[in-house]
Amino acid sequence: MNRTARQTQDRTSQSSAVRRFGKHVWYLLAGFPITLISFPVLVIMTTVSVATLVVWLGALLLPLTLLFASSLAALSKRRLEALGASVEPVTYRRYASGVFGKLRIISDPRRWLDLAFEGLLAFPLRLATFALTLSWTLIGIGGVTYFFWSIYLPGDRTVMQLLQLAEPALIPDGAVLQYLLDVGAHFVIGIVFLSTLAPVVAGLAKLDATLTAALLGTKTFETAPDATDISPERSFSITAWSRAGAGVAATTLLAVGWPVLAVFYSVGILDAMIWVTLHCAAILFSLRWAWAGMGLSLIASGALIALTADAGVAVWPWPVTVLLTQCAVFIVVGFVKPWYYAISGWSASVLVTLGVMFAVAQDIPAGALGNSIVFASVSAGTVASATLGRMWIRNAGRLQAAERTSALQDRRSKELAERNRIARELHDVVAHSMSVISVQAATARYRNPDIGETAQREFEEIASSSRQALSEMRMLLSILRNDDEAPTAPTPNLKDIDALVDATRASGTVIHYRGLEQTHDGLLGNTAPATALAAYRTVQEALSNALRHAPGTEVDVNVTLASTDEHTHWLHIAVINGPPKVQNVSSAGSGLGLTGIHERTAAVGGSSETKPTSTGGFAVYARLPLQAQAIPR
Repeated sequence: MNRTARQTQDRTSQSSAVRRFGKHVWYLLAGFPITLISFPVLVIMTTVSVATLVVWLGALLLPLTLLFASSLAALSKRRLEALGASVEPVTYRRYASGVFGKLRIISDPRRWLDLAFEGLLAFPLRLATFALTLSWTLIGIGGVTYFFWSIYLPGDRTVMQLLQLAEPALIPDGAVLQYLLDVGAHFVIGIVFLSTLAPVVAGLAKLDATLTAALLGTKTFETAPDATDISPERSFSITAWSRAGAGVAATTLLAVGWPVLAVFYSVGILDAMIWVTLHCAAILFSLRWAWAGMGLSLIASGALIALTADAGVAVWPWPVTVLLTQCAVFIVVGFVKPWYYAISGWSASVLVTLGVMFAVAQDIPAGALGNSIVFASVSAGTVASATLGRMWIRNAGRLQAAERTSALQDRRSKELAERNRIARELHDVVAHSMSVISVQAATARYRNPDIGETAQREFEEIASSSRQALSEMRMLLSILRNDDEAPTAPTPNLKDIDALVDATRASGTVIHYRGLEQTHDGLLGNTAPATALAAYRTVQEALSNALRHAPGTEVDVNVTLASTDEHTHWLHIAVINGPPKVQNVSSAGSGLGLTGIHERTAAVGGSSETKPTSTGGFAVYARLPLQAQAIPR
């Protein structure tokens, strides 16, 4: 039996792995064709919209472009949901009907972010993941089947060519041995690629899904101590977009910068690659460590100025790509840090410019002064724009936060007014009626001196129950009215269940009760108050349910204690009543009592079940941990 179960479990696990692999492959391969079609359409629509703004045609076409980008973003989210990933919802600004109402779409920043992702970031991301997935698969299949199709390839075999370049002595004699060596090497490579295909595809799908969910959703990932005060707005993730934007900028500047320096400034390829990489890495460093990022950018830019000094190019000491990279660092620092960070970096870069220019160049080129002025002006404008942009975002966020706080306070005041109205109704109707019942029951022996002892005890029990109900009603009214002082009445605990059962027996109901033993007093004394209250209310509601819907029937109440193998103590409650003695006499109920049992037990980490019995009665079961803590909702 165990062997069969293990085989079934293995088959289920394999089937699940195959389905998961199929989802990942479908997600990666299907995304690229969609982007391949949507990318040029978005680029053309955006270009035409911007170019025709001067004749107002672009003002009509631009909202359509943004709506199309948002529809593509919605498609990307549905693909994520099919993959099993969750995307937090975003908020779009509402727009009215009519032409002028549609123009409000242009002022929605969320739709511009959709356009930026679908029209700029999605294409290289999905192109890279698609190409890697397809290449990895083809290399694996091609390596395994190399023994067959390599026969038809002209020229020397691949492995033999590599050995000829590396170590010719390792080439075996004879065509058969060379064939076997070549096929064996490719077969091993194919096996390696096929065996790693599933985790590689899963990693690529996770990378794509993570970036898509972060940039199209609202989840914020903290990267800096003051990242939250940039914008409390939850319609997009400011940190995720700053990461993505910095990554795209760094990658683009790296791809363009080092060839420019190597070709036009005659800098060695290795030197250009190292220093441009460090300069572009400063953009990413500045997201988290502003001082370190600016320091790295100053070192790298100073080295690049020195390396390009003897090139004789008029655009010096700041080549265009180096200037753009330095401005990108200032933009990042200006948006994530207070104003004095970016201004300090700008001042230091100006000093580095002057120091390197006079230290390296014997004869300062004619355009050096003009280039330095351009750098100082452009970088100063960049710093000012980033700093003002940060202030604008923070002020806008604070205004939105103030509006949300005001709306929340207004909603709370309305809720409090409604709760006070409910409290007044309870006090005027229910509490008044309970007070009348209590007074009538307590004074029955004086108003009717002829009643017997048995009836007198019944009236005393009614008076006691009504007084307890009134006490709990006052607690409820205090909570509803949101009084500053907390209710001072004691909370029922596990030991009060015995008194509850005895009080219910006074109504004439036959109750078979088995409670907890005295030996458990030490353990029960350490029970969390929330768990004890949940147990008491469960028994109370179950008994009330039996009296209401099955009057005259017998009720079994069992409260037991059990321990698991992990030495965790659980309280088991079972309240079972038989079928009603008389049909169609049950009073109508709202069903909130049983719902309350489920909610109370779940809140302390337990579980409950309510169901009819086979004999026509009803059963309530509950299982509560004795040391439970409330589960946060």
